[in-house]
Amino acid sequence: MDKLGLKGKVKIKICKAKTGEVIEEEFDNLIVNAGKAEVAKLIGSGLGGTAFGYIAIGTGTTSEAATDTALEAEVKRKAATVTSVTTNVTDDTAQFEASFSSTDGLSGSSAITEYGLFNADTGGTMLSRTVQAAKNLDWDAGDTLSVTWQIIVQ
Repeated sequence: MDKLGLKGKVKIKICKAKTGEVIEEEFDNLIVNAGKAEVAKLIGSGLGGTAFGYIAIGTGTTSEAATDTALEAEVKRKAATVTSVTTNVTDDTAQFEASFSSTDGLSGSSAITEYGLFNADTGGTMLSRTVQAAKNLDWDAGDTLSVTWQIIVQ
């Protein structure tokens, strides 16, 4: 008997404008309870549910928990480009991509530590969250942060 599950992976890429340094990291994330419930609604006909398509970044440092429903200290959220990619079987992975920079209204400096995947441009339901070591970005200097989030159905 097969078990159905979701696994999330987040890749970030930071481009430091002043130095030309590029930092790339990949890490797992937690699928939260509210996100699991929303996915169940999307599977069943007539249950409602709203598809996910927004990536948020923040500066909160409290570890992720299954009961999380929002980022601790959200800085910016934006619509992601959503595609279907193959990890193990054809089209088994939803991929979300968004880049953040001063053109998004970000200014000053931020120590980005948390990332979340949502189904609305404000509020909404969070599917997953991760908290990592601070990544210091100077938006005014032209730094950029690209986030690629994959939700793999396994």
